[in-house]
Amino acid sequence: MTATTTAPSAAPENTRPTVRPPSGRLRAWATRAPLLPALVFMIVVTQLPFVATLVISFFDWNALYPDARHFTGFANYGDVLSDPALRKSVWTTILLTVAVVLVSLVLGLALALLLDRRFKGRGVVRTLLIAPFLVVPVAAALLWKHVLYNPEYGLLNGLLHYVGGPQPDWISNTPLLAVEASLVWQWTPFMMLILLAGLQSRDQQQIEAARVDGAGDWQIFVHLTLPHLRRYLELGALLGSIYIVQNFDAVFTITSGGLGTANLPYTVYQSFYQAHENGLASAAGVLVVIGSIIIATFALRVVSSLFREEVGRA
Repeated sequence: MTATTTAPSAAPENTRPTVRPPSGRLRAWATRAPLLPALVFMIVVTQLPFVATLVISFFDWNALYPDARHFTGFANYGDVLSDPALRKSVWTTILLTVAVVLVSLVLGLALALLLDRRFKGRGVVRTLLIAPFLVVPVAAALLWKHVLYNPEYGLLNGLLHYVGGPQPDWISNTPLLAVEASLVWQWTPFMMLILLAGLQSRDQQQIEAARVDGAGDWQIFVHLTLPHLRRYLELGALLGSIYIVQNFDAVFTITSGGLGTANLPYTVYQSFYQAHENGLASAAGVLVVIGSIIIATFALRVVSSLFREEVGRA
């Protein structure tokens, strides 16, 4: 009698279930999930108030007469664009922005060229030149109004008195220039930092080759430095314009919007807090936001082009 044995069947090599890797969409959501609280906070703080402002801008809404509130469509925007006072404030805003940006760029370029050179104490000088940009805007405006412009004890008239000069009332005689000077003092360091970064990103081998070929400092500046700084000049002008268009602190603190210095943000303040015209003020505010968005769009394009240039060099 023969015994037959059956070979045991081979056990599977791996009895654990197969774990599939997460899909690309799930992985993308996992990386973006920590940013969701910040996104929600930004929407609540910035976008919802803007939507409310946009809705109010379509109403004839005076806070003193809440029962007379009614829908008017684009009538408030027509009033903003046709009101002589508002149109003058728009012109003042443009004039203030152009003057401050251009002068700040020129002074910032001169200071950036100075700091691009090596000299003893350059770090201390750089810190002192950056300091005005770090001052709180209201504090800077108060500093110019009382410490420099005051006709009785201001520093400017004190220096003029020392040399036997006149004693002008700077704010009364040149109100818009007084506001522009304070803003130029505050924004020149910002332009200087941007242009200094552009100067330090130049191709030094190209400059040395130009010097070997006999090019002087002026020729290098005109034909090499300025073309290289074109993007940085555009970026400084656009970013400066975004902030100066919305400037309220200097106008409110130095002149209180008088003597022809009321820009569009100050006019919005007057319409909202003094005249209580919520609809009209909201329409003017929406126009300011639209203008800022247009400028910011160009600024983002310049920034993206700078990044592409840096990646291309790498």
